[in-house]
Amino acid sequence: MLPKRKLGKLEVSAAALGCMGMSEFYGPAADEKRCLKTIHDAYAQGITFFDTADMYGLGRNEELVGKATKQFRNKIVLATKFGIVRKAEDPDFRALCSKPEYIRQQCERSLRLLGVEQIDLYYQHRVDPDTPIEETVEAMAELVKEGKVTHIGLSEAKADIIRRAHKVHPITALQSEYSLWTRDPEDEILKTCQELNIGFVAYSPVGRGLFTGKLKSVDNLHPSDFRRKLPRFQDANLQHNLKIVELVEKIAKAKNATPAQVALAWVYQQTPFMVPLFGTTSPDHLKENLGFFKVHLTPEEMEQLNQSKDVKGERYGPQSMQTYKFDRK
Repeated sequence: MLPKRKLGKLEVSAAALGCMGMSEFYGPAADEKRCLKTIHDAYAQGITFFDTADMYGLGRNEELVGKATKQFRNKIVLATKFGIVRKAEDPDFRALCSKPEYIRQQCERSLRLLGVEQIDLYYQHRVDPDTPIEETVEAMAELVKEGKVTHIGLSEAKADIIRRAHKVHPITALQSEYSLWTRDPEDEILKTCQELNIGFVAYSPVGRGLFTGKLKSVDNLHPSDFRRKLPRFQDANLQHNLKIVELVEKIAKAKNATPAQVALAWVYQQTPFMVPLFGTTSPDHLKENLGFFKVHLTPEEMEQLNQSKDVKGERYGPQSMQTYKFDRK
């Protein structure tokens, strides 16, 4: 079984399964039977921490996760998110909203889609610049008082926002992208989390598949795979960034491990309050990834990987980052 880690006062498995890719973004929705098996296998292999969001698949992902985890619901931690608004009639539409009334509306919807009476960890998916964080967290705290939510978290929030939020109600976890080629949290975020006893959930720890060593160009990706639009995966940028993959592959070969296992081990060994959150729709890849617990990187190997910061391209392109004013009319 997997070891446990603490996110604030919340105990979870030391790795989490992200379910987003089961419903969209990396191509068409994956086969449901395979997804259900992946989630069931994850639980059987010790994962008790599952992550989704209301915007993944426009609610379909929450339904899938709820269905898959129903038989062991009371033995796991279910995390979901609110705050990114989408429209079924316009799949590319994005808006940010964290108004109290919207939070309550989305919480009720998530509870219904997941088929549960309580959400274990409820995140604000992205900070809404038009709503003071204090107002948002007060609304989330009300849901805690009502028993609809147990713990609250933030995602991709800056240090000052985290501090302001934590003064209103204890923040259990911050979820942000962190991997060998996304090191932004190292400047202030990790120190802030440690100081305030906030857990850190690192999403995309395998660099959206780059550190598997199997992705050398976007040509073989499905036409709807959103990585085709990400700057880091574009032609010259990708060829430059593959130098990091070469180092990972070299270390992996020396340790009789896979590149993905090395990338995950690097994240896991950063700090004891960090939990890597990886996604897969494949039971085989799930088993492979969980092998990272058997990979111990030496201080020298950690330092080698720590120095691999020369990355070209932003995380997202202008179109991916575009959001619209939320209008409920």
